[in-house]
Amino acid sequence: MSGRPPAVVVFGATGAQGGSVAKALLSDGSFHVRAVTRNPRKRAARELARLGAEVVKADLERPESLRVALGGASAIFLVTDYWELGDKEREVAQGKTVGDLAKKLGVRHVVFSGLEDVSRLTGGRLQVSHFDGKGEVERHLRHIGLPATCLRMASYFENFIEHFRPQPEGGGRGGYRLGECEIPMADIPMDGMSVEDLGPVVVTILKNRSEYVGKDIGLSAERLTVQQYAEVLSRQLNRSVRAAEISPEEYEKLAFPGAQDLANMFRFYRTRPERDLNVTRRLNPAVLGFEEWLSRNLHHFADL
Repeated sequence: MSGRPPAVVVFGATGAQGGSVAKALLSDGSFHVRAVTRNPRKRAARELARLGAEVVKADLERPESLRVALGGASAIFLVTDYWELGDKEREVAQGKTVGDLAKKLGVRHVVFSGLEDVSRLTGGRLQVSHFDGKGEVERHLRHIGLPATCLRMASYFENFIEHFRPQPEGGGRGGYRLGECEIPMADIPMDGMSVEDLGPVVVTILKNRSEYVGKDIGLSAERLTVQQYAEVLSRQLNRSVRAAEISPEEYEKLAFPGAQDLANMFRFYRTRPERDLNVTRRLNPAVLGFEEWLSRNLHHFADL
């Protein structure tokens, strides 16, 4: 009789990244999945339980709740959410708390959804709070000697459903422009990937621990200019979608919270941070390019 499979704790299990990872692990069947959520009664949590996950109530803001969630775990997928907190220092504290406890409990592998510390890389010239905090957590995990793999996602294709969604042109011109706030990338390609394709990446890494512990891996399914994204949208939606021109300087003056942070993110994207198409495809051979992803998600654009 075989023993229980190794337990993997998945944080953010009812969110986009954690949900993708939890479902991929459950589909693979090689691990016992412990899905962490603040609210086990949520529909997404109940669905994970139906699929076979052990759903555990814990809160990154309440360190005392984490010990039970991590007890006996072989591995952890950790994701933190700056946009929910709106506070880089709280995000860093959450990541460090999990890292310290994982080290104390002898967890064998942590896969952290990190990003670059842009402020540190640019000598303070650019500050991107939702990147910088994750970069600080990455350094902490390395500093304490935790066996970790740090993943750096590209821009989500799912952003085209909401944040980059084609908007009707004004002035009775017909057609659409790309994004409510547009995308200040000029003719520089921007990496993209569906968040749903993250899960299989993490499964591969967890099943090949010795190969990936200690690695920082930039993920990307495709690298297109804004004009190329617009052309794919035009083809698939059968609508005329154009890529409007906007500079980071214009973008940061837009009247919404986080405009400065996002303008600096696009400035950083313009430096072409390392995202590896070949490694991504090796980790998930079924990863979708933008056109194939869009063709499978046309229902999100039915009202255009």
